[in-house]
Amino acid sequence: MANLMGIGTRAMFANYAALQVTGNNIANANTQGYSRQEAQLATAQGQYTGAGFFGQGVNVTTVARSYDRFLTAQATATNSLASADLARMNQLTQLETVLPLGEAGLGQAARQMLDAFVDVANNPQDASARQVVIARSQELAARFKTAGEQLSTLQTGVSQDMKSSIASVNALATQVADLNKQISALQGSGHAPNDLLDERDLLVSEISGFINVTSIQADDGSVGLFIGGGMSLVLGSTANVLKGAPDLYDPAKTQLALREGGVDRLVPQDSISGGTIAGLVRFQNEDLTAARNLLGQMAVAVSGAINQQQALGLDARQPAGAGSPLFSIGAPRTLPASANGGDAVFGLTVSDFTHVQASDYELRFDGSDYSLTRLSDGSAVTGSPFSPAALAAGVQVEGLTLQLNSGTAVSGDRFLLQAAGPAAADMRMVMTDPRGLAAASAVTGSFAVTNTGTATMASLGLTDPTAYDATLTARLTFTSDTGDFSYDMVDASNAVVSSGTGTWTAGTPITLNGFSLQLNGVPRTGDTISVAPTTSPASNNGNAVSFVALGGSSFIGTQTLADGTLVPGLSITDAYASALSDIGVRVQSAKSASGISSAIASTAETARVNKAGVNLDEEAARLIQFQQSYQAAAKMLQVARDVFDTLLRTTGS
Repeated sequence: MANLMGIGTRAMFANYAALQVTGNNIANANTQGYSRQEAQLATAQGQYTGAGFFGQGVNVTTVARSYDRFLTAQATATNSLASADLARMNQLTQLETVLPLGEAGLGQAARQMLDAFVDVANNPQDASARQVVIARSQELAARFKTAGEQLSTLQTGVSQDMKSSIASVNALATQVADLNKQISALQGSGHAPNDLLDERDLLVSEISGFINVTSIQADDGSVGLFIGGGMSLVLGSTANVLKGAPDLYDPAKTQLALREGGVDRLVPQDSISGGTIAGLVRFQNEDLTAARNLLGQMAVAVSGAINQQQALGLDARQPAGAGSPLFSIGAPRTLPASANGGDAVFGLTVSDFTHVQASDYELRFDGSDYSLTRLSDGSAVTGSPFSPAALAAGVQVEGLTLQLNSGTAVSGDRFLLQAAGPAAADMRMVMTDPRGLAAASAVTGSFAVTNTGTATMASLGLTDPTAYDATLTARLTFTSDTGDFSYDMVDASNAVVSSGTGTWTAGTPITLNGFSLQLNGVPRTGDTISVAPTTSPASNNGNAVSFVALGGSSFIGTQTLADGTLVPGLSITDAYASALSDIGVRVQSAKSASGISSAIASTAETARVNKAGVNLDEEAARLIQFQQSYQAAAKMLQVARDVFDTLLRTTGS
């Protein structure tokens, strides 16, 4: 009789436990991170009798959660990647607004500024036409500066977002360490603390949304979290501190560091592949840097071309002089790594604006020579490596002059060279006097009325102000119908200073005394041309015409390959369109990557939920099942009681 009552009691307890677990599942069906639990039952060992083994009922062995380690890890990893792609896409969407299309774009502003010289060319003395050029120039400088400042604002925002994310990671890591301590303390109970494990898994998933982590289960039930290929974020009940550290070169940028044992160790950037922080780091180091260099390259080339053309002409002041620069831009920078052991100081200047590339460079000293790497594509610059002696004298690389100004480097020292990056944010107009526009050509050409050929002047202007002698007049006389000519350079007294000969070919300019003369038609024997300093600059439009021609000229990003091949650059409108295309491709690529990674993360989470989540229909069915089992167990006790009462009455009688 006691056995029957014991079996019934155990059955009631087991089904009550199952009902309790099922009710808990239903109550937490919508709780984030909750894993469905199940009361696990086992048959009690039977009792031996002469008639065989009689069962002793059922035991509740434990309450287990429905959990798949692989599915959980997969959901965590895919969520981390999706968070990185989303963070980068959001930043790129903001970057896209910095370089607008159409009338608001930089390319259009530059073209309008140069087109404004058409009216100056038509009437060089028109003050209103000159004022329009000044206004257009101010607008162009303002747009470059605004765009540069917006990029700096984006960088500030990225740094702030990274610091906020780092603070969140540290808070979550501390909670994981506390849970590790609690779980380890309960390890000896023989039962898993399901709710604590769920809470820890949720925290790990949240951390992975900020930065990808590798988790390793320890024997004591704790979990270790590692970042950067082996740096411990959480180990047992200890959480290390993640920090935002200044970039090795540029303090405006933020890098990750982990404080371990009182020492800050930088986290390798290429090891951060997931989480919001990874997306921000990639945007900062790749997309934002590329945009800043593309914008800076245009600022360097446009300001350089316009200032150079200014220097080749004469302004409308009294007395007339060479045009002064219209624009100034941010100077190139050389930034030593904070860990450098030497005191070498380098100077970097633009020597040929047409060849400046949209890239930063890294200069590295190996103890004997300096290697120079273009960071946009990771390739070595032509001529690299350079000896210290060569750098002390100055080397020409891709439109830049790099020179070792002072000090010495030690092996391993590195320097970041920012050639174009700082240009746009500091661009401004430095000449605002309309009379300062150099619309007049410094030289004027004339053809003898007795010439019999068809040669006319296609263009004439200075090309090298440093070689030009304004006291001399060039007189050319063609000595054959095939382009041979002789020339005399005469001074103001008509005395011949120098003479020489040359040969003209169609399409090739004649260059003398720092000027370039381009002809249309064909000269004949005896034809003469005179090129003299301009005496009436107020009415001369030669340089204004050259300004207009700049609009269609290709002077941005010209390259000279290692074999000497010249790769033409782009015009200002084409360069701006190329920059828009580059950023547009990045945006579309980021949107596509974010869509794909989000879909994968959603699929992985669905798979995890299907295993660990609560199905209310299933739980409702189990609720009825265990209720009926409980009622049956209660009936068993009732029967046992009735039998026992009958036995007592029979015995008593």
